[in-house]
Amino acid sequence: MERMNRRRFLAKSIRGAAGISLGMTAFPVSRRVLGANNKVVLAIIGAGNYGHKVITSMAKLDGVEVKYVCDVDDRRGVGTMHELEKIQGYIPKRVVDMREVLDDKDVDAVHIATPEHWHALATVWACQAEKDVYVEKNISLTIWESRKMVEAAKKYNRIVQCGTQNRSSAYGYTARDYIKSGKLGKVLLVKVYNLLREAGKWNVPPDSPVPPELDWDRWLGPAAERPYNAYVHKRWAKCWEYGTGEMGHSAVHQLDFARLVLGDPPHPKSAYCAGGRFLYDDNRDTPDLEVVTYDYGDFVMTMELTDFTNYFWKSGPDVRFADKFPDWPRNATRIEIYGTDQMMLVGRMGGGWQAFERKRKGNETIAESVASEHGRYPNEMHEANFIDCIRSRKTANGDIENGHYSATLVHMANLATRLGNKQLLFDAKTETFTNCDDANKLLKPAYRKNYRIPEQV
Repeated sequence: MERMNRRRFLAKSIRGAAGISLGMTAFPVSRRVLGANNKVVLAIIGAGNYGHKVITSMAKLDGVEVKYVCDVDDRRGVGTMHELEKIQGYIPKRVVDMREVLDDKDVDAVHIATPEHWHALATVWACQAEKDVYVEKNISLTIWESRKMVEAAKKYNRIVQCGTQNRSSAYGYTARDYIKSGKLGKVLLVKVYNLLREAGKWNVPPDSPVPPELDWDRWLGPAAERPYNAYVHKRWAKCWEYGTGEMGHSAVHQLDFARLVLGDPPHPKSAYCAGGRFLYDDNRDTPDLEVVTYDYGDFVMTMELTDFTNYFWKSGPDVRFADKFPDWPRNATRIEIYGTDQMMLVGRMGGGWQAFERKRKGNETIAESVASEHGRYPNEMHEANFIDCIRSRKTANGDIENGHYSATLVHMANLATRLGNKQLLFDAKTETFTNCDDANKLLKPAYRKNYRIPEQV
């Protein structure tokens, strides 16, 4: 009773969830169009820290309102609701079941900021309900899932923007044009880095009772039933059943940005990864070291991911919001592109790019910057692009198709690591592995009843 009273206090006007079928995989077709004032009505699904930042930022754009804040945990979203009230003059409704949001014909689009194991199903449901979607990275838990997201977006003609914000960085496109001009020569090697600080040892506590504020069954959603565990709940990104580790949480930004500046190559022919838990012998699923080699046929791309390199750092505000390049040798998230004539360094999230060429100055040989462009932090541009595309129906900068290709790089690396540091050969047409049945078995999650993505979305 105490839990229900708290929900009523926070939500004030939640409809009873009993009338919503748990087996629902399709929604009424509304064919709703924007009103004469071009207003865009949003809802957030998953009201954690990052969801709060994005939805409150979007709410500040002209003609945008947020009608719902949806989360299964009563402790989350209250601050978001009050911040939105200050921005738009009224407090959004708080709901627990996302399908209540998707049933509302007034809602044009949703921001999905749940744990990763919910991203694909929530996106498919939203597309079926004819809502546009902004979905956070990593966009999926498996390769099969993100392919279904692509199919749903196409079938229902939806705008689906992935949370890979570098896609809205203007300097990424000038870097791409510079490479396309041939000035680097033939690009043969690309090195991508995600060199993070030590994350610490993970001590998994015993299972415990479900907190009264949390709907644990809905939190699990597509994942298998299990007792409540605080580690799983709070550190889900480190558990394979719910997340994709730092490869999907952080490195996907650089992998996706590298694909952008290279002209968006499709799937590689294979991926080999050496990695695992090296620093600590603990119960964490995801690696603290992964070194991946992607074979694209006419060039090779590598990714080096660490969780113990305290002597590297990401670009700070002095780089992201000003005309300044990163300290490249110490930059934790740089991309290095090696051509036969020049090389290029690219920084994510406003880091800009520089092209270098070998030069002689007197008796000295130096690497001289011969072309460059500074950058700016792209988050606000990415959010504005999503709202613009809802109105114009143009393809979003971070469209789901490219999101799928980039997410596949994450999944290939993680699968190779999980299966004993194998080289996985990939058939791009079928999106399956030709040399590893065990990898193919992990292409699709074992969904719970009532939380399944169908083969035909």
